[in-house]
Amino acid sequence: MSEPAARVLFMGTPDFAVPALEAVAKGPYDVVAVVTQPDRPQGRKRILTPSPVKRAAQALSLPILQPEKVRRDAVLTQIAALRPDVLVTAAYGQILPQRLLDIPRVGCINIHASLLPRWRGAAPIHRALLAGDAETGVTLMEMVAALDAGPILGARAIPIELEDNVGSLHDRLAAIGAQMLVELLPDYLSGQVQGQPQPDTGVTYAERLHREDEWITWARPVVAVHDHIRGLSPWPGAAAKLDGAEFKIWAARPSVDPSLGTPGLPGTVRVNRRQVLVSCLDGWIELNSLQPAGRKAMSADDWARGVNPDGLRFTSPELTTDKGGAQS
Repeated sequence: MSEPAARVLFMGTPDFAVPALEAVAKGPYDVVAVVTQPDRPQGRKRILTPSPVKRAAQALSLPILQPEKVRRDAVLTQIAALRPDVLVTAAYGQILPQRLLDIPRVGCINIHASLLPRWRGAAPIHRALLAGDAETGVTLMEMVAALDAGPILGARAIPIELEDNVGSLHDRLAAIGAQMLVELLPDYLSGQVQGQPQPDTGVTYAERLHREDEWITWARPVVAVHDHIRGLSPWPGAAAKLDGAEFKIWAARPSVDPSLGTPGLPGTVRVNRRQVLVSCLDGWIELNSLQPAGRKAMSADDWARGVNPDGLRFTSPELTTDKGGAQS
């Protein structure tokens, strides 16, 4: 007589968690419930919209729970009644209390999109790109009450390519996390893999993004400006102002054209044979895609042909808003 399938409780909310949920659901497991954030209003019309994980769970005909606060007694009682063997989380969006972590029979696994202990916290993919990291990766860890500080069960590194942005890295890391989970889960459930404590050195925190993080500082090296732009694309977008109007800069690349000469005042626009270039501290960056306020995204070439921005200057405001605390 075969043993019953291991009971998995899955918790996640955004697109990043969907490949892992689908991978577990296809495996020899009983997904007893999927816990995700409540539907939230989105768009200009503020239409109540389910999370990507909820939509995936519905497509898989899995039971769904959407508590406003997972730490409430009634919610914990409901989860305990499911008798999970293991809890799997991926970007759920709330800090889990110890009472919840104590419920699964075997333990709790979190899929985190960085090489811990670097970039613990809410925005690891954005922060790795913004910092100019050469590599990033996925870490599977056992969960503890402290933020992303649990023992490491496995990690896999990947290089950050020059063409990468948040979107491309997100998709690669989500797929890697799902693959790592299905490889690790049988051994974890059988007790054949043990977590290793995270080192005390190298800890950094991926603070959630704030409005002031969006503004481009053109008086920085070209490489840093490029990392800033791709570190905020496709969300929330790097920002700059031109003649008082706000722009989103979605894609750019460092220029290697030696004929451009010494850059001018940082932020100055130069149009050169269908190239839209902006001066930085030590060179020029070529804009590929941008979006003027109130309009759709467009190629920089199409925009320049309509407004002739040669000689104008992008600027960014000086913001002093208090950032407040980090959010998991």
